[in-house]
Amino acid sequence: MIIPNQEQRVGVFIDIQNLYHSAKNLYGSRVNFGELLKRLTNDRRLVRALAYIVRSDPSTGEEAFFSSLEKSGIELRSKDIQIFSSGAKKADWDVGIAVDAIRMANQFDIVILVSGDGDFVPMVKYLQWGLGKGVEVAAFGKTTNAGLRETADTFIDLDAMPKIIFKAPGSKTNKK
Repeated sequence: MIIPNQEQRVGVFIDIQNLYHSAKNLYGSRVNFGELLKRLTNDRRLVRALAYIVRSDPSTGEEAFFSSLEKSGIELRSKDIQIFSSGAKKADWDVGIAVDAIRMANQFDIVILVSGDGDFVPMVKYLQWGLGKGVEVAAFGKTTNAGLRETADTFIDLDAMPKIIFKAPGSKTNKK
């Protein structure tokens, strides 16, 4: 475990699809990304925060959500959803997140990955052992891959973080 201190330069990489679906499936709710960013950096020096989004249908109000992310100080990386002739849809940012985290790693002492996706284990190991960076993983513990949790220098369980969950409109779930 790496001991946080105010001198650490932090980069945050947020897998929006992973977090959105976990919050929705676990709590019928959504995430307060501004509060999340504040809690994750914890008085350390935030250098960059990037959120990886997939644009699907502007009529769903997603643009307002994307705008709120930017107002929270989060840079957006976006791409359109892929729809195949079979009707299957794909919205995957794993490679893009990994490339950006490795490409930008020299700007940071600590990389915070906000995702529970086990596909990121090789990236985490490379950042740690290949580039000497501390890597924290923040995700909902109930939906986080065990290998990713074990590989991270620090695992931050979002299930235990009050104030980051918003009750979604029409939801019967209580605010955490």
